[in-house]
Amino acid sequence: MSVITEYIVRFINLIAPKQCVVCGNRLAISEDVICSRCNLHMPRTFFSKKPYENDMAKLFWGQIKIEKAAALFFYEPHSEMSRIILSLKYLDHPETGELMGRMLAEEAKKEGFFDDIDLIIPIPLTKKRQRIRGYNQSMEIARGINEITKIEITAKAVTRKSFKCSQTKMNRWQRQDNVKDVFALVKRVNLDNKHILLIDDVVTTGSTIISCAKKIAEQYKNVKFSVMSLGFAKN
Repeated sequence: MSVITEYIVRFINLIAPKQCVVCGNRLAISEDVICSRCNLHMPRTFFSKKPYENDMAKLFWGQIKIEKAAALFFYEPHSEMSRIILSLKYLDHPETGELMGRMLAEEAKKEGFFDDIDLIIPIPLTKKRQRIRGYNQSMEIARGINEITKIEITAKAVTRKSFKCSQTKMNRWQRQDNVKDVFALVKRVNLDNKHILLIDDVVTTGSTIISCAKKIAEQYKNVKFSVMSLGFAKN
């Protein structure tokens, strides 16, 4: 950072200080999204240290051709850390996704998580939902991961053609039925023999990921998948 840029940043922070999305305290110049204290106490999953066999990866066993799975932290609704997802999805802060995506990628990269992954596909929203929100939170996370890994993002291969209802209070089987056949392939790209990293904000039962992956596997041959999200919700 140049001296001039640093002065500009300091001035902006003086008149409009950034706040930690978790605790609300003022962020230092070197901090983004969350403060050092909240970062230290984040309930990390450390799944990237054992990406082939962890509770998240096991959701997909026997469902799709899964390789690796990792999430940054354990997600619990109404917890302090859930404010990260709240900020990203409902408080109009797409930058939260990008910056947290970078944090996730930086930590997973140390474990070699991204070795042999060919491209990234963020789980899409319906056109109506994206129009209302103004952005796709999974795409924002993917942007942050791309900044660190330089793995190409392919955002137009899959579309979400319908959304029946919110899955918040559904069990695993209800969720699977709710997302059955909601994805469609819209643009012919070369996905044959590719290792695809699917990105979502929170993984609970894995039903959305499974539905998307199965649709891709219907048309393309020898495709394998890895999964990454900010949060992983324990059942």
